[in-house]
Amino acid sequence: MDYLPLSDNAVRQSLDAATIFHEFTRVKAQALRYRGSLYWKQEGAYEYLVKSLPDRSQSRLGPRSPQTEQVHHDFTTGKQALETRLRTLREVLTEAERLCKAVKAGRVPAPVVALLQTLEDAGLGQHFTVVGTHALYAYEAAAGVRIVQGALATQDVDLLWDARRRVQFLTDLARQATSVLGVLQRADPTYERKEGRNETAINARGFEVDFLRRQPEGDDPHPFRFSDDEGDLWPVQAVRASVLTQAPRFEQVVLSATGQMALMRTVAPSAFIEFKRWMADKVPHREAGKRRRDLRQADIVQRLMDEGLLRD
Repeated sequence: MDYLPLSDNAVRQSLDAATIFHEFTRVKAQALRYRGSLYWKQEGAYEYLVKSLPDRSQSRLGPRSPQTEQVHHDFTTGKQALETRLRTLREVLTEAERLCKAVKAGRVPAPVVALLQTLEDAGLGQHFTVVGTHALYAYEAAAGVRIVQGALATQDVDLLWDARRRVQFLTDLARQATSVLGVLQRADPTYERKEGRNETAINARGFEVDFLRRQPEGDDPHPFRFSDDEGDLWPVQAVRASVLTQAPRFEQVVLSATGQMALMRTVAPSAFIEFKRWMADKVPHREAGKRRRDLRQADIVQRLMDEGLLRD
């Protein structure tokens, strides 16, 4: 067998943990609307409502009036309610992670979970799709199985950047006031650009993150560096990556062995199968060992779908 079912305890705990994770993520996103503070500022005979943001910028929302008093009240009460809910959810999430670790519900490599969550926290997660072998972790989590390790072994993760949303990506990255490499270093300070491989970040343990992009279409810039930082990463063109860029998406909460969680965005299983079989049959000069692994991975995912354990 290329996969085995997870225990009932592990499946149940994974589902419960994912529910908590989704709610925590939803409330955390909602709380972003309440960043900073509102306060009254006296100037001469007038009093104004002022909004202060974490970057220390300020803006006036208008003189004191029934309308601005209502704005102040709604903001203050809304922020307090969300902070209370978020604090409670954080405690519950910590307990869920502990239980997931106890029942061995997860096994995604810790660097991958940390990387995905860091990109998500930076508001960049939507711009990257996990492609290649690591997508199997999302599929096995959704199917409630454990794929044999031999079909998964790899020391690098491939992230496909969506060039179609370049303008929004640059806007989102600018809010972070750093480079993509700088964002990765929040997950692990030892990440650096690999010598001679401008598309790859590597950490002190040799784990690599490869950034891919489709071959240029329309007004796609080429070459393209993620930011103006000379040390930042350059996503490399990948043959037929446009197929993966346009493929339907598949999202799944994944867990590491320590119980830490993150949302993995990858391609739909049927797209994975088609691409892996194409790589095995059509890519010139691909090593025989990699061709065999491509076919094995495609066959595993196809069997999960045939058995009704996995759906697009």
